[in-house]
Amino acid sequence: MSTTTEVRRPAPAAAPAVPVTPSRTRPGAGRVLAHVALVVAAAAVLLPFVWMVISSLKENNDVFTVPIQWVPDPVVWQNYVEIWQRSDMATWIKNTLILSVGVTFLQVLTGSFAAYGFSKTRFPGRDALFLLYVATIAVPWQAYMIPQFVMLSKMGLSNTLWAMLALQTFGAFGVFLMKQFYETVPEELSEAARIDGLSEYGIWRRIMVPLSVPAIASLVLITFTNTWNDYLGPLIYLRSPELWTLQIGLKTFIGQYNADYALIMAGSVISVLPIAIVFLLGQRYFIEGIATSGLKG
Repeated sequence: MSTTTEVRRPAPAAAPAVPVTPSRTRPGAGRVLAHVALVVAAAAVLLPFVWMVISSLKENNDVFTVPIQWVPDPVVWQNYVEIWQRSDMATWIKNTLILSVGVTFLQVLTGSFAAYGFSKTRFPGRDALFLLYVATIAVPWQAYMIPQFVMLSKMGLSNTLWAMLALQTFGAFGVFLMKQFYETVPEELSEAARIDGLSEYGIWRRIMVPLSVPAIASLVLITFTNTWNDYLGPLIYLRSPELWTLQIGLKTFIGQYNADYALIMAGSVISVLPIAIVFLLGQRYFIEGIATSGLKG
């Protein structure tokens, strides 16, 4: 009679427990300190702007009180109405908008088109010409502003908004920024478009421009901000009061009402507000355009 023997297999050993370290459950002390430092730095940057906004809502005698009165009492909204009545704010804003929008549009148009030529076409001396063009960024405008003024005066453009538009139609920085982005676009897209019969202009308009929205947004924000805040250029070329920009107008207003600090703060807030709105609307594209360098696939 045969007997069966039961073979018992040893149970599998349990996997060793992975110890949970504090670094896996919560951020390290270095990361927390970095975030705290960033918050403090951001607060330090925003503090003057907050003080300016609060001061624009105070009575004139309360602007420089010690200690600082962070909550205006009473809130004087009349400051914004009064500066609009005492100054030609509407004309200043209109001229500044014309220049800012016009210069931004022209630089995006010429910069993106020139960048396409430097990045996607081949011609003798291309790299040397691009380096020479970009090298002009290192030349300060003060070094050639007098010959430039003489040239525009002989052309009859002095004391006109056309002078400022002509001066800033082309910008080496915009060409450099757009070229760096275009070089990350695969060459196969351009080759396929050429096979399909698209011209170089069609490739730029239908392929390159739609792909470069983040880079264009970055260029728009930088150019618009620089043109809006420009003081020296309009000061040299725009002499008639009806052509003054916001920066020249505010400087003149400060000279006339140098003791009305609350009104001056109100005017400063008005001058900064469009820049803040433009940045808030385009910050997502601006950050994407600065942080990325092209397509990933």
